[in-house]
Amino acid sequence: MKQLLFCTLLILAMPASTQPAPAKRPPITGIDHVAFYTTSAAENRYLYSIVLGLASAAPIETGEIQRFLVGSQWAGYSPAPDPNTTNRMDHVAFTTSDVVALRPCLIGKGTIVLDSIHQRPDDSRSFIVKDPEGNPIEFVQRGKPAVPTNPHADPVSRRLIHVGFIVRDRDAENRFYKDDLGFHIYWHGGMKEGQTDWVAMQVPDGTDWLEYMLNVAPHPDRRTTGVMNHISLGVADMRHAQGKLESHGWKSQGDEHAQMGKDGKWQLNLFDPDLTRIELMEFKPVEKPCCSTFQGPHPHEP
Repeated sequence: MKQLLFCTLLILAMPASTQPAPAKRPPITGIDHVAFYTTSAAENRYLYSIVLGLASAAPIETGEIQRFLVGSQWAGYSPAPDPNTTNRMDHVAFTTSDVVALRPCLIGKGTIVLDSIHQRPDDSRSFIVKDPEGNPIEFVQRGKPAVPTNPHADPVSRRLIHVGFIVRDRDAENRFYKDDLGFHIYWHGGMKEGQTDWVAMQVPDGTDWLEYMLNVAPHPDRRTTGVMNHISLGVADMRHAQGKLESHGWKSQGDEHAQMGKDGKWQLNLFDPDLTRIELMEFKPVEKPCCSTFQGPHPHEP
């Protein structure tokens, strides 16, 4: 008993430099992929493969039927389990250099980890957690590059630069993305000066970002949810990108047209058959943004 007490007192008396340091979080470098549901695979394939000109690759996730490559990133689709639900986003995946080291870091912070680490045929490894609002978030350590089934595709974009989804409690989400994972503000703004409707949270070790879509009314319809739960593909020049879309058979109409965003960047919105928004956005602003200044580096062509 005296020996146990002595050891306990000795440990408490040890200087901080000799006590075990908390595990260091491995780098989180960007977006790996975003997975959605579809009720119209044929129309979806036309949008991604023909209009956007993206290469396809063999499905890799359970239940997946379509995978479209955006450079080394991708968007995947599975059949909608319930065609009447408003949300068509399944999960978001970020890249990390070491899933084995990251998983216990998150468990130690109280994060709900849904599964163990699993390995895919391409030698990538991943695990899934839930963020404070219940969104499934996957962390992926990449394996072998995807092999395109149509290697001569003519892509409008080769970079997936951000993903956005509806957020109800910014503080709760910040405790996970900012405090636990190290994300930081890239830009924030709103429809009006002084109003915050969108918060761009940049990954700690790269330029991609997650966009909190705030101030959305309760129980939004599928159109509104599709606008909010979206992905954004980066382009260097919107006029060139639009010209390529038009050469692929696309025509500007309705909500699908080029416009200047509140962040001073040109953007152009497309919509898949289930009304999920695929936003094209220039990498850098050409006008002064409203509401706030940029606080992180801009993405660029890979």
